[in-house]
Amino acid sequence: MQLAGKTILLTGGTDGIGKELAHQLRAKGATVIVTGRNADRIAAMQADGFEVIAADLALPQGIDAVIDGIGSRAPDILINNAGAGSDHDFREAAPDLADNDRCIFLNLNAPIHLIARLLPTLRAQPEAMIVNVTSGLAIAPRAGGPVYCATKAALRSYTQALRAQLKDTKVHVLEALPPVVETKLTAGRGSKKMAPAECARQIVVAMERNADEANVGLVKLLQLVHSMSPALARKIMLRF
Repeated sequence: MQLAGKTILLTGGTDGIGKELAHQLRAKGATVIVTGRNADRIAAMQADGFEVIAADLALPQGIDAVIDGIGSRAPDILINNAGAGSDHDFREAAPDLADNDRCIFLNLNAPIHLIARLLPTLRAQPEAMIVNVTSGLAIAPRAGGPVYCATKAALRSYTQALRAQLKDTKVHVLEALPPVVETKLTAGRGSKKMAPAECARQIVVAMERNADEANVGLVKLLQLVHSMSPALARKIMLRF
């Protein structure tokens, strides 16, 4: 896909991978509208010249805020990047189920709702794209993050089915599967993390190539192991 001249709605675009995507896509000539919920990060992106829609996508009203913010404009590309983790490890403490519910809505329900509400607009474009950012953990989970892993696995399944539904339309569906990236979400989880800028670069390349999947960094190796032995991939990742 030619990104120059496209209008892109990017959720979770004020920090981490999303922030890098916003800058790299704008450098390609796209108009990028981002969403965020932290006032300081929103202000920083606005200072960099981005339009930001303030919305908490862990709540249903956040979906309405995004749709209202887009107004009559017609995005060519929707990137569902916003996401968060949630503690759910019985070896450490009882889970906070309300926080788990927020994670599930943000990581899974929000992308589904935005796709459903924006698909008529996307289908009316000469060419369009939906990018769902999942995770290498959608392939095989780690024991310490079952709720996060479950949401990403569910979004992966949804993305694959959606791609089959839209195969004869002008809307291309891309799944991006990052590895462990240096973001606030992964703070304290080891030292071998990919830089957000490189992760974003690989996703942008996949968008330009109209790829079905962007297996970023070490996720390529995980996919290879999983293709040979799903049980081995699960065994490795459950210890991660």
